[in-house]
Amino acid sequence: MHELDHYIYPHRVLHWLVAGAVLVSLTTGLTLGTLGFERTVEMVGSAATNVMYATHKTMGVLILLLMTLRILTRLAFVVPDHDPPLNLFERIVSTSVHHLLYLALVLMPLLGWAATATGGYPVEFFVWHLPGLVGRHPELSSTLFAWHGFLGWTIVVLLVLHLFGALYHWRIKRDGVMTRMSLFD
Repeated sequence: MHELDHYIYPHRVLHWLVAGAVLVSLTTGLTLGTLGFERTVEMVGSAATNVMYATHKTMGVLILLLMTLRILTRLAFVVPDHDPPLNLFERIVSTSVHHLLYLALVLMPLLGWAATATGGYPVEFFVWHLPGLVGRHPELSSTLFAWHGFLGWTIVVLLVLHLFGALYHWRIKRDGVMTRMSLFD
């Protein structure tokens, strides 16, 4: 495997930054979504619950920003060919999972932003409150939060497929696919 088999370094860094932000976002989001506000407050207290919400919102905005940069780097620079090439089935599954992940990781924070704003809640990014972009509409907020939650579970499924594919190439095929996104050459 040679240097042309790697994504450009900024794209690899963005991949791992997104992965970290998604991990934090899914952990906080699925916890809050499963337990609900009141149960989370009962379990960890109101201060920790508020930190979880603020962290989740911040990670969502961060994911949107990082995914925008990922899309730009993906469009601006050549995507390296697989060496050795993937078979047809692997190409279809890989391309499908990657494109669906990209789409979901852009739609998810936008849905969260809209659901939060229409619910009358602050859209937070670290210490800043961002504009809601849409007005308060509690019924719409409830629908958007439901879609946001559904998309969260969809992302979990896509990530499991992505991880199984990575492990398959790393441990079974041993074809060097894992080094394409490695931060360490």
